[in-house]
Amino acid sequence: METLDSSAIARRLAELKVEHRDLDAAIARLADLPVNDELQLKRLKKRKLMLKDCIARLQSKLIPDLDA
Repeated sequence: METLDSSAIARRLAELKVEHRDLDAAIARLADLPVNDELQLKRLKKRKLMLKDCIARLQSKLIPDLDA
């Protein structure tokens, strides 16, 4: 990812958090169905995990570097 300013990172972070929350809700709905699609559930969970990793990377970019 190219170098982004902190406001752009914050906006992208907000977008990813919304998508992550939406996926969580979709996974819960799909899991509650009497007959659910295991492959679809697995794909959604994998996407959710990828989003979580992206969120963590972006959050770490917002933390200023400290000279030790």
